Amino acid sequence: MTGITAGPTTGKALSLETVGMTMRFGSFTALDDVSIKVKAGSFHALLGENGAGKSTLVKCIMGFYRQTSGQLMVEDREVSVASPKDAAALGLGMVYQHFTLVPSLTGAENLVISRNDVPGVISWKMEREALDAFIQTMPFRIPLDRPVRELAAGEKQKLEIIRQLYLGRRFLILDEPTSVLTPAEADDMLGLVRGMTQQGDLSVLMISHKFHEVMKFADAVSVLRRGKHIGSGSTSELNPHDMAAMMIGNVKLAELDSRLPIKNDARTVLELKDLRAKDRSGLKTIEVEALGIKAGEIVGIAGISGNGQKELAETLAGQRKAETGEILVEAKPYQATRKESRQFRVRFIPEEPLQNACAPKMSVMENLSLRSFDIDPSGKPRFFLDRAAMRAKADALIAAFKVKTASPSSPIASLSGGNVQRAVLARELTGEVDLLIVSNPCFGLDFSAVAEIRARIMKARNSGTAVLLFSEDLDELMEMSDRILVMSDGKLVYETPARGADISIIGSHMAGHG
Repeated sequence: MTGITAGPTTGKALSLETVGMTMRFGSFTALDDVSIKVKAGSFHALLGENGAGKSTLVKCIMGFYRQTSGQLMVEDREVSVASPKDAAALGLGMVYQHFTLVPSLTGAENLVISRNDVPGVISWKMEREALDAFIQTMPFRIPLDRPVRELAAGEKQKLEIIRQLYLGRRFLILDEPTSVLTPAEADDMLGLVRGMTQQGDLSVLMISHKFHEVMKFADAVSVLRRGKHIGSGSTSELNPHDMAAMMIGNVKLAELDSRLPIKNDARTVLELKDLRAKDRSGLKTIEVEALGIKAGEIVGIAGISGNGQKELAETLAGQRKAETGEILVEAKPYQATRKESRQFRVRFIPEEPLQNACAPKMSVMENLSLRSFDIDPSGKPRFFLDRAAMRAKADALIAAFKVKTASPSSPIASLSGGNVQRAVLARELTGEVDLLIVSNPCFGLDFSAVAEIRARIMKARNSGTAVLLFSEDLDELMEMSDRILVMSDGKLVYETPARGADISIIGSHMAGHG
């Protein structure tokens, strides 16, 4: 019996080309005559907004879809890829946004069973020796003896990447590969992959929205817009502004408002004292000794997924019970009841707003009215629905926040992710808002939606709203925040002003090495 299969260093990088690739779903054309080429040994970035055709293109390459017309060329030879198994046989691999690991198996077991040459009786002594030698070549360490279900999201993502390298893929598609990694881990991982491309052992096609990663690691970029190939170029000749213009065309992006200074006498809107709550497992405790946010200030919470940010946000939203401690809004106890949120003008935009801040089967109009349907303009209780007033308000908000919907009567679940987010922002930012709690507001959204939503949050901040921003996107925190706090293992472990902050120090604290 042998150990692991040949790793990527035993083969040479593959070139890949799509020629006139077109994919239609009925009358809808998802890909329209797309031709791009990834040279052997290159690191190529694929850019485009949501719906631009990126996912459709890579699914055609990997055999999930069979293109309507056009050819796929590997090493300048036309190939037929009818399934992911065919793609793997050609040396093509992909790291997906959603995990494909078996939760009940350990990391080591997931790696070994992913091979095609697994023997009927496995010698785990030999396998572990081979795995240990392989892991030593990686820039990060993964606990291979723990079940995957016990791993944090960041560890799972790293294991997904390691599995493809372990299987010896010579052309690797990375779909937003660093979304749950610290800056240092992202640089290490992409640096490793980049090193393999430079040695001629691997070719990479990376889908990413992080321009700094594209500029730092990619040799070239290709841009899709509305299913068409808009252009390609070298990163030495293009800048982020050029790439953004190719992605969105002539659409004018919302500009971030100029950041107004925080007033010296700004009052503290939100204050946490010795707050403790159980995490999702019930085995660990979220502990926040002290946190204060002033009017007109954005405080960003950085951290790798699974370190307590979600539980803290849920506690502030009233979705998780605090065991001890105080939550004070305007210096008064706050328990996140509907009455209190109105009284203190608190608004909450959670992660995955369609599931956590909407009634998916209800209409856009009804969802926009969830905070006000039971009160009249003077704030007194209303005992019947004024649908005419609800419709008028919905029309105004849809127009003001540029929510794209067929009709205010359409189910909100029929909207795109960016438009659901805009609708929730429209509802939560209507009227006076003293405290806004936001979790990953731009995750998975396209470039123009991100710019619009960040501009709305900044406008609220400049008007005097205190903002608590949870985000796993460190670039977003650096751009938006006045102060950044790092959450690690359920505790706030580091604080720094955002302006002039050292990303490497923030990343070190995120990784628990502060």
